[in-house]
Amino acid sequence: MTAVIERKSAESDREAEKGRVALKGFFRITDEWGCTTEERSRLLGGPSRTTLYNYAKLKPVKLSRDTMERISYILGIYKALQLLYPTHERANRRIRLKTSDIPFCGKSAMEFMTQGSMMNLMLTRQYFDAKRGW
Repeated sequence: MTAVIERKSAESDREAEKGRVALKGFFRITDEWGCTTEERSRLLGGPSRTTLYNYAKLKPVKLSRDTMERISYILGIYKALQLLYPTHERANRRIRLKTSDIPFCGKSAMEFMTQGSMMNLMLTRQYFDAKRGW
């Protein structure tokens, strides 16, 4: 019985550490992109300001599958932008440039992604992956 409890505790600790690492990447990227608190909240699916503030402390926390998936999309978008553009500045600036390309239709990628839907993050990821030929 003790071994089962210890194993569950170890699994829980691993999940919490995964959450901390994911949030660390998320906050680093959104800092580079110059995101506001509101944009960060929308990218993560709308957690409260208090939750977002607690996340920013980067303590181990088990994140929901939805939040982990959203962060995964953001990491992929960031990577694609870094591969597409020769400098971090240009890559980070691209996220805020308006474009008539589908799916953005006159909005910037950031405006499109912060509409709140997971689908918007997925479409943005697909767009930038396609742009880099992947």
